[in-house]
Amino acid sequence: MEAPENSTALLSTAYLPPVAYFAAIARSEKAMVEACETFQKQSWRNRCNIYSPDGVQSLLVPVLHVGSRYIRDIRIDYSKNWQHLHRRAIATAYGPTPFFRYYWDDIEAIICRGHEFLFDLNLELTEKLMSLMDIRTPLTLTTEYESAPQGRLDLRSAIHPKREWPLWQPREYYQVFSGRHGWLPNLSILDLLFSEGPEAGNYL
Repeated sequence: MEAPENSTALLSTAYLPPVAYFAAIARSEKAMVEACETFQKQSWRNRCNIYSPDGVQSLLVPVLHVGSRYIRDIRIDYSKNWQHLHRRAIATAYGPTPFFRYYWDDIEAIICRGHEFLFDLNLELTEKLMSLMDIRTPLTLTTEYESAPQGRLDLRSAIHPKREWPLWQPREYYQVFSGRHGWLPNLSILDLLFSEGPEAGNYL
């Protein structure tokens, strides 16, 4: 992806977002997270894909579908033991990677913090991951919803589990299980971070 000069990337909130999401942030002058939309199912807003020993594995943060659909009002459903499942799946998938032990404690602590709202969980994880990769792009939140924003690269729908994003061409990097299932592009940023460590930011 080649971001326009002085561009601002406009993104949806996302849980442990895919590599393309962070590529958009890293290659833009500024980035904004949409904080004024309604929640959309079957998106990266409450799910991510990791590379498990059996191939791609989707991890879903369950949410409560009651009351307001405003993204900042979406509550996490703790009646399901999703934190334990995610921690176990991530450790199984990435425990063998070169840099898992250097980064996992910080990320795991956020997952276990018990955020009431999905948006707050996602934002804290995104900011921590940016810090770990030394991505210094200023990140802010929208204050109103615009269906056709001007002066921004609108990626709210472009980076989606069911769509290929033509503006970004992934390059291969080391993956533990590529010998079994081949190289898989645009997984959760965890895949890149745990595999490449300090070079993850340069890859983007």
